[in-house]
Amino acid sequence: MTVLESYLGPLGECFTPEVARRIIDFRPDPRTEERLNALREKANEGLLSEAERLEYQEFVETLDFVGLLKARARTLLASEQS
Repeated sequence: MTVLESYLGPLGECFTPEVARRIIDFRPDPRTEERLNALREKANEGLLSEAERLEYQEFVETLDFVGLLKARARTLLASEQS
């Protein structure tokens, strides 16, 4: 178990079904999505500046974290339905 997972487990227990659904449905705003897509394209082409590389890395880490939160929320909702 990673440090992040050891934090997310207990945090996930705080989710109500409504909060879990909102987390699952969360999407970034269009401006943020547009910036991420632009950085993704530049990264795929190997054209990121150092500042852009750091920004893109932050996006990736954030997306990983949100993905873990969403997975925890899905687990909670699935256990509620069982």
